[in-house]
Amino acid sequence: MFDKLFEAQQKAEEVKKRLESISVSAEVENGAIKVSATASKTITSIEINPNFITENGVEGLEDILVVAINKVLVQADNVSQA
Repeated sequence: MFDKLFEAQQKAEEVKKRLESISVSAEVENGAIKVSATASKTITSIEINPNFITENGVEGLEDILVVAINKVLVQADNVSQA
């Protein structure tokens, strides 16, 4: 019984490590905002085109960041489910 529990824990750790090595990304506003994350749902980078801030202001940036982050997290969730 303990062997099966230990085996299941090892398998879970392997899956976790694999998800951490898979990268997903999302772009919004024609690439003005790019967000990357691991399949284990850790944000690894955010790229923002300075022109977007100039044209849309901080409030526009905040709104679109939420969209971009949610988009990349959905992609990460899809990968982890697969």
